[in-house]
Amino acid sequence: MTRGADVFATALAPAIWGSTYIVTTEFLPQGYPLTVAMLRALPAGLLLLLWARRLPRGIWWLRSLALGSLNFALFWAMLFVTAYRLPGGVAATLGAIQTLIVIGLARVLLGSPVRGWSVVAALAGIGGVALLVLTPSAALDPYGVAAGLVGAAAMALGTVLSRRWQPPVSALTFASWQLLAGGLVLLPFAAWLEPPLPELTAANIGGLAYLAVIGGAFTYALWFRGLARLGPAAVAALGFLSPMTAVILGWGLLGQSLTLPQLVGMIVVIGSVWVVQRAQASAPRAAPGVARAERR
Repeated sequence: MTRGADVFATALAPAIWGSTYIVTTEFLPQGYPLTVAMLRALPAGLLLLLWARRLPRGIWWLRSLALGSLNFALFWAMLFVTAYRLPGGVAATLGAIQTLIVIGLARVLLGSPVRGWSVVAALAGIGGVALLVLTPSAALDPYGVAAGLVGAAAMALGTVLSRRWQPPVSALTFASWQLLAGGLVLLPFAAWLEPPLPELTAANIGGLAYLAVIGGAFTYALWFRGLARLGPAAVAALGFLSPMTAVILGWGLLGQSLTLPQLVGMIVVIGSVWVVQRAQASAPRAAPGVARAERR
């Protein structure tokens, strides 16, 4: 498969994640963020594990727990805290900082070169997301901002470590280990901090099934596959597509307005993603010996 096809397949993941907001607000019971996150991760991990039929061995138990905690438990918990304490536009803009953090961590942990165009494009992408989702009335809450930054840092570190710690298994299997670990970490916190779910309607069950199967198992299998093939910086930049998809779906399905600044933001986001992909495509790959050493 060509690099362009790998980019397209990986980009499907954040594009689908952009539908999470509509599914959550329109189909799920409100006020259960940790429970919903757990019900998204745990069934997805079990589903992929039943398909892969392979458990971690040795050090991969601990690494899967660490990665699941970063990529799912901590990231999703902070994401919901941010969503509750900040306007959606501010939360999305804070999340977009993840790409810059990934570029820095990839340099420190993987020895990846910092390419100037990637940094410029990442900054432009953050600006594009801001144009897409920020409003003049957006307010800042210090705890919400802190949660947003912690969540972005957790996902960025999990993304880079997922590349550094690549086990000799398929991306689908690797995703199953992390989703399962993240769901198990979330389980006691959801049970302790939140009341039991009310009786679920057919719409609730359908929304949860969509988030677990499509928004969880399918998309994260694509995401980790792309991470192994494209590298952390290239994959992280694709995350800019998530808020863009959310805005488009809000306009098309919920009748929300689409302004000129938002259209400009879409152009900036698409351009920044394209520049990062071009810059990372010309980056030298790690030596095979280094890659084999990291998989042990």
